[in-house]
Amino acid sequence: MIKRFAVLYVGQIDLDNPGADGPPADERRYANHELVQAYDHAVALAQHMDELGFYCMWTAEHHFQREGYECFPNLILLGVHLAGLTKHLKFGSAFNVVPMWHPLRLAEDFAMADVMTGGRLIFGVGRGYHSREVETFGSPVIDNDANKELFEEQMEIIFKAFNEDSFSHKGKHYTIPADVPYRGYQLKDITLVPRPINRPVEIWQPIASGRTLEYIAQKGIKGMVALTGELLVEQLLRTYQEVAGKAGRQLALGQDMAVGFGFYIADTQQEAIDRVRPYHDERYKWFAPFGFVRYTDSQGRPWGTPGAPSRVPTIEEGVAQNVWLCGPSGRFIDFLRSLEEKYPGLEDIIVQWPEGMPWLEYRDQLSLFAQEVMPAFTERTEASVGRPV
Repeated sequence: MIKRFAVLYVGQIDLDNPGADGPPADERRYANHELVQAYDHAVALAQHMDELGFYCMWTAEHHFQREGYECFPNLILLGVHLAGLTKHLKFGSAFNVVPMWHPLRLAEDFAMADVMTGGRLIFGVGRGYHSREVETFGSPVIDNDANKELFEEQMEIIFKAFNEDSFSHKGKHYTIPADVPYRGYQLKDITLVPRPINRPVEIWQPIASGRTLEYIAQKGIKGMVALTGELLVEQLLRTYQEVAGKAGRQLALGQDMAVGFGFYIADTQQEAIDRVRPYHDERYKWFAPFGFVRYTDSQGRPWGTPGAPSRVPTIEEGVAQNVWLCGPSGRFIDFLRSLEEKYPGLEDIIVQWPEGMPWLEYRDQLSLFAQEVMPAFTERTEASVGRPV
């Protein structure tokens, strides 16, 4: 049963001339005073979401993005700041790119944020995909196997740091603690100080491949599926449930998963499509070359595989795949109720701030969504438990 609504804001600024006819993504360049606009947007969005009753604001870690699409290099620092400016909203990391961190530093920073905000940050992890940033930080991403190996060792350390009073680790990449004398004795273990006060720590990870899915289902990590065609969504949710079951976690279909959509509310579907088109097209100018067109063709083949399309999609194709929800609010409610019937364990829905859409336009869209769509689900949930969720 759907209980919570969140927003994914990857940290874009107001892009000039968004859409297919605008500048190529790689040719965009913005000055520092323009790039820091993303932080003003983050404050405005967080405060608006808090007032509207959203559950969580998710942001994305990225580096060196002079193009203006993803301008937040430190999500924990951002979340602590925003928590101080809001009352109830949670702040999720979608995602901390673990190979660019020392795992102990990441664990310490999150633990400290958990203490200082009273548990209002949600921990998210990912392996990264921008070679410009991951490789520049000295970690592998082009070599997928090396990236996966490093990430999984780092996560082993993070799990130990969060959950054990004291711990040690010896692996290919890390020996913790260092094998050194300390104050007259030989160091054998260490303790993370502080540890998170809200344990076990809720951890989320994006699902980008079958290998990722198997890993997170076995480890008890929750999965996020964003802007993905409905056939692939079904495959991913069913596979997650099956793998979790084999690992001893008996879940309802959709449980421990979040599904994300693009949206635009208007009187008619065509009006909504026309209004959101330039922002949809701007998004895929940036993301399609990274392989982020998670659609299927008429034969069920994922885009980018042999025989299936391999290009920038149209908004009409996104609407047909139920990746972008466009039209009157009643259509949204009907669609989300159909998701509940299909995936009875699904509790979390995420809506995307489309790249290039000006803040004032998105603010109005969020208001409509909160006023016309969310009450069909949140008021029902509040009534069943007697308090807000």
